[in-house]
Amino acid sequence: MQSQADDPDADLVAAIARGERAAMATLMNRHLGRLHGLCQRLLGTGAEADDAVQETFLQAWRRAHRWRPGEARFATWLHTVAINRCRDRLRRRTREDIRDDIEPDEVAGDPAIGPEASLAREQSQRQVRAALAELPERQREALILCLHQGMAQSEAAAVLGISEHALESLLARARRHLRRRLLDEPHPEMQP
Repeated sequence: MQSQADDPDADLVAAIARGERAAMATLMNRHLGRLHGLCQRLLGTGAEADDAVQETFLQAWRRAHRWRPGEARFATWLHTVAINRCRDRLRRRTREDIRDDIEPDEVAGDPAIGPEASLAREQSQRQVRAALAELPERQREALILCLHQGMAQSEAAAVLGISEHALESLLARARRHLRRRLLDEPHPEMQP
């Protein structure tokens, strides 16, 4: 159980509950980057991530008055809402859609690394994205929260609504799957 003093967003949420738009803008500036990164990794496209993040902040605006300080950090609640928005969107798609829609990382086209290295990196990233898309939903979410979002396991477990032990199990299964999948496929650098 968190105390209100432990939550850096508590005062902002109270102000949002009173209808203060400036507080909402501050909260959005504070969390936009991380939430967008999470949604983009889960959904694969910037446009859909934008929509999911917008829906998340809209829900925060509408439900700030219902938030109960001390149960969990507000950022944890925001991440939970964002994941739920992503799940809703993903349920409307197939795994193949997820794999095809994921946009390449920015570094793939970096002219400083040369065309051959850029192509090899892009192919590796495509393999990793495909392997991530094959993971069961909860494993993919756990991996993204811990590795890409940098969340502590306790916080990631709270976002997913599971115990830390269950999170560790999800992470272990996800890593095993990725290891098998990525080691079974030849990497571009290793191809003749």
